[in-house]
Parts: sequence; structure tokens; C-alpha cells
Amino acid sequence: MSSTNDFRLAFASGRARIESVDVARGVIMIIMALDHTRDFFGIPGQNPTDLATATSALFLTRWITHFCAPVFFLLTGTGAYLSLRRKSPGNLSGFLFTRGMWLIFLEVTLVRCLSYQFNFDYRVTMLLVLWALGWAMITLSALVRLPALVATALGVLMIAGHNLFDSVRAANPLWAILHSPGFVLNTPDHVVFVAYPLIPWIGVTAVGYGLGQVYDWDADRRRAFLLRLGLALSLAFLVIRGLNIYGDPSRWMRQKTAVLTVLSFLNTTKYPPSLLFLLMTLGPAMVLLWAVDRGTPRLLRPALVIGKVPMFYYVLHFALIHLLAVITCYVRYGSAHWMFESPDLAHYPFSAPPGWGYSLPVVYLAWAFVVVAMYPLCRWFAALKQRRSDPWLSYL
Repeated sequence: MSSTNDFRLAFASGRARIESVDVARGVIMIIMALDHTRDFFGIPGQNPTDLATATSALFLTRWITHFCAPVFFLLTGTGAYLSLRRKSPGNLSGFLFTRGMWLIFLEVTLVRCLSYQFNFDYRVTMLLVLWALGWAMITLSALVRLPALVATALGVLMIAGHNLFDSVRAANPLWAILHSPGFVLNTPDHVVFVAYPLIPWIGVTAVGYGLGQVYDWDADRRRAFLLRLGLALSLAFLVIRGLNIYGDPSRWMRQKTAVLTVLSFLNTTKYPPSLLFLLMTLGPAMVLLWAVDRGTPRLLRPALVIGKVPMFYYVLHFALIHLLAVITCYVRYGSAHWMFESPDLAHYPFSAPPGWGYSLPVVYLAWAFVVVAMYPLCRWFAALKQRRSDPWLSYL
């Protein structure tokens, strides 16, 4: 869609979507599967961000997937703003609250048991993306009752300011939930670990809500803004990271080679996402939104389909990757019980069999298989959502 009139006509139907947002979301969902495939098929114990041991290829395989979570949270906020074309603020607030609660429930039940871990023993539970996304939606359900500029300003404040508390060391559940990854429960029998603290992710979602305003503008103004914002955020990353003073608890350092020095520069902190991590990822995301604003390139049409059903894709692709690991393990060892065992945090989401793990080319091959296998399922579900208006479909 290339003009404000196009957007108005699309939203008049009540069910149309903005292609560029779906394409960007689909691209990062496809990349996301690479990281999850590496989790299950890569060599256990490898730290892809440890420059002393990781190869450049392994580091960059991890680094490219850093774009996924920030863009996903950002576009969740953008989608919420765009929903105001067919929902009142009150209706949107109610929907965001109930969907947020649903995502939290999914995280600790269906997704935990049938996608991540393939067990029901609850000795180990990690609170991951859907947990944080659920709380971000619940928070946004309150923010949508404020002017969009106020919600955006609060989001910027959370993103830019949360690194001020990096030096705080508080071993309590509330701090783990809000700022720094940690345990909310840690006993010999049960572990609950928060990997996605809420404050910065809520900030990204709120900023995404503000970003939705640019889709009210005419096409030329919108595109110019997206490009300028993307370049400005990317430049801000280079400058602030270069100063090496604020914005990330991990400073970059000169390494023994120029390549390793560049990797050190890019090696920002995701848990929790630092200011520099978010500048590094959201800047290029704006450029991507600008690049696909005029229309979806033929090469990215599959991403458009996946981007229309992100939750469906997320839940199923995790389960598919884990299932492939089970099959591979059974073929290789004659048994696959390890793939159903996660007795402690060190063995999350499964216990690697002796000698388990494959090189990056095999990981990439498995990733390609997963994405290709998911595409027809996503196409079917997207068509179902287009044909039907059942309320439950809006929660998937």
C-alpha cells in the first residue's frame, strides 16, 4: 500500500493488514528459527558470544538472530496502534490485557511442556519471550488509554534509562522480573528462571506503539521518516558504543585481530537488552520497514505469509525443531530419552546425549528444512484467518 487512502480503504474492511509490517515480522520469525535450531542441534556448551572460543561464523550466526526479539516486541506495539482503526481504545485495552494473560498462560503450560521441554515434571521452567510479551501487552493495555506520544516517551525512558541500574545487584525475584535475569524460585526440586526481564521489553513495545502513528502519514513522509530514523539509530549506536562509557554493561575491547575487534564492538548485551543492543537492532529494523514499504519483493512473499501468523509459527516451529531432534537422536543412538529430560537449568531444554551436536552447516540445513516445512502450514492458517472471524483466532 502506498498512500494514506490505501490504508484507509484497507482498514475499512476491518481485517486487512499492512504488508510491510507483516513482511518485517516474517523475516525476523524466519531468522528466529535459526537460533532455536542451533539450540537443539548445535554443539552443547558452545558460547557463541565468547570471543576467546567462538568462531566468527558461530558468533555471526548468533548475532543475526539478535534482531528477532526487539523487532517482534516493536511490531507488537505497532500492531496494537494500528488496531485502533477497528477497535476503540477501551476494546483494544481489553483485548491486550486478555491476550497478554493468555500468552503468559501459554508460556508456562502448552509451550513449556509441548514445545520447549517435552516433559511435564516442572523441575525447570524458563520464563522467555511469551512471558515478557504477555506482560508487555498487559502494560500496553493501560498505556493505550494515554496519548500515543506519552506512551512513546515512557518507552524511550525505559530503553534509555534502565542501564543506569546495571550496577545494582539484588538477588530477589522482583529484580529478576523487572531488570536483571535471575531466579524467582530456586529449590532442589524446582527452578523458575526469568530470562526476559520486563522493563526494557515493555519499553520497546511502547515505542512500537508510538511508531504506529507514522502509518497515518502520507507515503513519502512515512518512508522518509523510517529511513532517517533507522540511520539515526544506527549512527547513535556507533557513536555511543565507540565512546564505551554508557549503554551496555559489557565494554568492547581491542582484540588480537581487526575482525575480533569488530565482533567485540558488536557484542552487546541481550539479557536484559541494553540500550546499545536495542539501537544496534532497531536501527536496521527501521531501514527494513522503509525498504519494504513500497511493496513486498517476490523473494520475501513467503515471509509475508509467515508474518501474518507469528504466534502460530512460533509455537509450532519450536515443537517441530524439538521433534526433529528426537527423531535424529533415536536414529543415531537407538533411544531418545535424553530429549525429554531437563532435570536442572544446565540441561534446559533437554539433556544432550554423549557426543551430541552438529557443525554449523548441518544446523543451517536443519533450519532450512524447518522453515520450508512451516510455510504450507502458515499459508493454510493465514487463509483460515482470512476466511473466518472467530474471536479465538485473534489469540493465535
